[in-house]
Formats: sequence, structure tokens, C-alpha cells
Amino acid sequence: MKKYTIPSRLAAVALAAGCVLTGGSAFSQETVTTVTETIAVVETVAPAEPTVEQRIADLEAYVNNGARTPDVASKVSGPGPGHNAWQMASTALVLFMTLPGLALFYGGLVRSKNVLSVLAMTLGIAGLVTILWFLCGYSLTFSGGSAFLGDLAQACFNGMKPGNVGAGYHWISDYIWAMFQLTFAIITPALIFGATAERMKFSAVLLFTAIWMFVVYFPLAHMVWAANGFMCGPLNPDAGIKAIDFAGGTVVHMSSGWSALVLCIILGPRLGFGKQPMAPHSMVLCMIGTGMLFVGWFGFNAGSALGADAIASNAFTTTFLCAATAGFVWAMVEWITRGKPSVLGFCSGIVAGLVVITPAAGFVTPSSAMIMAVAAGIVPFFAVVYLKKMIGYDDALDTFGVHGVGGTMGAILTGVFASAEANSVVEGLKDGLLMNQILASVLTIVLSVVATAIIAYIVKFTIGLRASEEVESTGLDTAEHGEEGYLLD
Repeated sequence: MKKYTIPSRLAAVALAAGCVLTGGSAFSQETVTTVTETIAVVETVAPAEPTVEQRIADLEAYVNNGARTPDVASKVSGPGPGHNAWQMASTALVLFMTLPGLALFYGGLVRSKNVLSVLAMTLGIAGLVTILWFLCGYSLTFSGGSAFLGDLAQACFNGMKPGNVGAGYHWISDYIWAMFQLTFAIITPALIFGATAERMKFSAVLLFTAIWMFVVYFPLAHMVWAANGFMCGPLNPDAGIKAIDFAGGTVVHMSSGWSALVLCIILGPRLGFGKQPMAPHSMVLCMIGTGMLFVGWFGFNAGSALGADAIASNAFTTTFLCAATAGFVWAMVEWITRGKPSVLGFCSGIVAGLVVITPAAGFVTPSSAMIMAVAAGIVPFFAVVYLKKMIGYDDALDTFGVHGVGGTMGAILTGVFASAEANSVVEGLKDGLLMNQILASVLTIVLSVVATAIIAYIVKFTIGLRASEEVESTGLDTAEHGEEGYLLD
């Protein structure tokens, strides 16, 4: 039954009184119709003030980062300041991961003659992906469409407003949701080119990225995170694969890691690979970049809670524990097997821990995160140190060993350790979750590998993938960018 407001009831009483005073003994149908129409007009012109109970309900929903009660009068509108502020901070932290975090991490690991090529790569990708995201990438990822790809209804942010909420979550601006997801879209392709460092042309990097975003990233992000996505277990009851991915184990790390492996194999090894030393030129820069990645990753994982709530606190905690522990474990394993715990070992272990916990951060308890941390410090270590040597591919900065292997392990372990104690959404998905995580991982690998191979050969036979031997020998910095990272007199 409809609940009329006080002004509406007063209007009805006034009309009834008028009817009696003019001699009417009962309400005729015409009178009833008049009353009803008047009520509608009065309600439209003068909406009722929300009650104290309604205001409290809205406030409780905001504090708990929950959905507001539908059809309840309220003076609250737009983004909630606290949750929205955390989302803006998280967005800045994720961008900080790429610029300058990843730039310095990768930049320190290459030889000095190629340091600027890595910095230019991260800057170029940040600009290119931003343009694509605004034009159609956001819409293809999150706007309607099929279970595998969105449509163009929100191309160029059509219909979006900064005061609207709900595209991402209940209390964050739709604009900030779009910007938060943009930072994920930027860092993902940037990760790939750690495997191809010191030998891939800058023009090839940009062309490969542009095609790869449409063929791999936009469809995969839609399948995993869009409400109608094929692999979005938490939001889509009709999902073909009911998997969970809190912050990008499949979308970011598996896609970039497996693509990196295929691309570096097609590209071929660096000149002199295996015959001459190719040590990092600055472990200082690498360590600084690692610290920035560690700090920025709190925005990556805790920000994926989409509000400053208990789930964000859990993701913050599990991220911290897993990364720091994995860094220590990696260095200890290195100490045991190779005689010395290197700074590179600590750095690689921290990043591996961050990668492994990413799909699970908001779904597992701290105890489970510690178990995952030990695995993160051991399995990627052996992939980087022994698997690469065994197979013979030149993954220059170990993108596959850390992100491909670590991301895959993290996605699968999420199916093992996800708990309703950490996040209630797990309760309805626990049955068969491990198998769904495996299926999601397989689909991600197949899409990334096949698409990357096709795109790589398209680029190779059009503009070429690789710099000339002369350019590679002298360094990409001067040949491709006309600058040098260090001018030593």
C-alpha cells in the first residue's frame, strides 16, 4: 500500500471537508479522482521531508558501505565523501605504481644505455591507453553488451556525471570508478614489455599495445568484472564460469605474464644473451621502484573493495603480510641455493608476493595470506632462476616468472583459501570454486597466448618488432629517443 505524505493527507482532508460543506454526503467517483490527482500534484510540488528514521538508515548504509534503501526519501545524494576520498586516493596510488614505481623498477634492471627506453615505454602507454579508455575502452569493458564484451553506449563517457554513483559501487562517483579502472588498464600492458626490454622498437610497443587492449584486456576485464561478465561469479548469477578475482590476478597479472612469454619468444633473445653479462645497471633504482610498487599496491588491492570498509582493511592486511613475507622467503631461498641473499631477490620476492595475493586479497584471511606468501617466495623463484634457463627464453626482467607463474598460482590458490570469514560473497560461490578458478585461469591463458601470437606477427610483418642490431648494440635511448639517461663527463 502506498504511504502518503502529510501534505497529501491534508489535501485529501481539505477536499473531503469541502465536499461536506457543499452538501455532499459521500465521496463520488469524480471526487475520489480529484482527490487522487491532487495528491499526486501536491507530492510532486512539495515532497515530504525525510524522517529521522530514513536519514539514519541512509547514514547507516553509508557507514557500512552498503546499498541505500530504494524508494526512501533522503537528502543524501551523490558520492559519499569518505568512501569516494579513499577511492580517489587509491586511484592515485595505482597510478603511482606505474609512474614512477614500475618505471624505476624496470628502469633499474636494464643496462644504462636502455634506461630511458623503459621510461618512455611507461609514459607512452599511459597516454595511449588513457585515450583509448576515454574513446571506447571503458564502455567496452563495463557498458552492457554480451557476456564477453561490452558495447559503445558509454563511449567518450557518454551519459556519465561526476555526481552519479552505482557504476562501480554505492558511494563512489562514476567518474572516479572509471579513473580507478583506467589505472589498471595502464599498468597491465606496461608489465608485458619487461620481457622484451632492450630490443623492441618503441613504435612496435605502441602498436602492439593498441591492438592488445582491444583483443585481450577489454574483453577479459569485462568477463571478470562486469555485472554480466562470463567469469564474474560475484555479480552474474548466469556466469558460465563462477570465478572470483578481487583485484586482477587473471585480468592484470596472468594476461600480461603469459603474453610476455609468447612475445619474448617471438621477438627472440637479446644480442649476446647467455654469452655476455647483462646485469642491472642500478639496483638502487630497482629497490626504490619496488618500494613504490609496494606502497602503491595498497591502492590496487585495498582500493578494490570500493570503499573504506572492513573488506578494504582485510585486503590491506593480507597484501602487507604476503608481500613482506614473500620478499623474505625469496631471499632466504636464494641464500640457501646460491650462497647470498641479494637485493634483487628481496625485490623480486616482494613483487611476487604482491602478485600472488592480488586475486585473493579481499577473500582470504591473514593466516591464509601467510601460507600464500611462502608459496610466492618459492615457486616464482624457481621459475625465474631455473625454468627460464631450462627452456632458454629471454624474459629480460622476469615478467613471466613473476606475473605469469605468480598470477596463475594466486588465482588457483584463491579457490583453495577463499573464505566467507573474510568476505560473505564467498559463501554462495564456495562449492566448485577451485574448479572455476582453474577454468578461468585456462581461459585467460588461452586468450592471452593465442591473441598475443597473432598480434605479434601482425606487428612483425607490418612495421617490424625489433630494433636493428646496430641500434640494439648502441642502446635504444639515443637511437629511438635522442637522449641519454646519464651524461658522464
